[in-house]
Amino acid sequence: MGDLNVGIVGLGWVAGAHIETFKNVEGANVTAVCSRRMHDPAALERGYGVPLKAYSEYEQMLADDTIDIVSICTPHPFHPEQAIAAAKAGKHLVLEKPIALTFEDARRTKAAIDESGVKTCVCFELRFSAHFSLIRAVLEQGLLGDIHYGEVDYYHGIGPWYGQFGWNVKKDMGGSSLLTAGCHALDGLLMAMPDPVEEVTSYATTSKSPTFAPYEYPTTTTSILRFANGKVGKCASVIDCFQPYYFHIHLVGSEGSLLDNKFYSEQLPGMTKQRWSTLETSLVDSGDVSDHPYQPQFQALVDAIRKGTPMPHTDLETAYETHRVAYAADLSVAEGRPVKLSELQ
Repeated sequence: MGDLNVGIVGLGWVAGAHIETFKNVEGANVTAVCSRRMHDPAALERGYGVPLKAYSEYEQMLADDTIDIVSICTPHPFHPEQAIAAAKAGKHLVLEKPIALTFEDARRTKAAIDESGVKTCVCFELRFSAHFSLIRAVLEQGLLGDIHYGEVDYYHGIGPWYGQFGWNVKKDMGGSSLLTAGCHALDGLLMAMPDPVEEVTSYATTSKSPTFAPYEYPTTTTSILRFANGKVGKCASVIDCFQPYYFHIHLVGSEGSLLDNKFYSEQLPGMTKQRWSTLETSLVDSGDVSDHPYQPQFQALVDAIRKGTPMPHTDLETAYETHRVAYAADLSVAEGRPVKLSELQ
């Protein structure tokens, strides 16, 4: 099999990160882009450093038989229909989160992709970060034992200084604090605690700062997850804060605990509970997409396509379950009650 060709739809800052990343992925090349505006291919090549065929009609790009993978980098409301169309055209998918802004659209999207048989990578790329890879290894080696409580929280002020602020503040574009950003933290919690979630109770609040007044939905939510086996988790999504980006992780198990990049384990003789031991790694500490670990994730997708193996960690099934919990949390906020995951089938 020769190199796979990638077509990017949407040409904002996330698309730029995808294009730059694929330059370092073996076995794939970005060869086309699709944007609502017409672009001069020569100007695109000067800007992105690779030759790119330019489309202004998505259907025309999907009809291009030379394109194997479609990477969807458009604003959130466009994701479902564009993903469904790509799947029906037989294109493998890189799908930026969220899959959709509503559970109904996510369910339709999953059904179409499942029926098509194409491979899909949903951009919960933090699962491929050094920090999360280290946490996964700590868990797999049993150093924390059985996790019974975990909290993973997202603190990232998304104000006028942030590129997507202009459209992100709108309910029909951003969706919710969890869907637009905090779902990365929720996904991290579910990676560490993969047991089925039974019920979600979520509360919302908002900053009184005029900076965040344009938002049409609550900018801070905190969600309590009750797992089917009695375990408990908590995820806060705070996009109206004035502070450095902070991705908080605290996992408590039968044999030890982990706090961000520090841990204690009863499994390691000689450790002292009076001080944390540090796990040196590259922390998740930036909301800038240029700092996100797309490269190992996209390489995993390309390898899965070429070898006919499953997409690891961020496959559609796994990402869909994270979204289902997010939709339950948003429903809990809207209706002021606990929501059972069985309500979203």
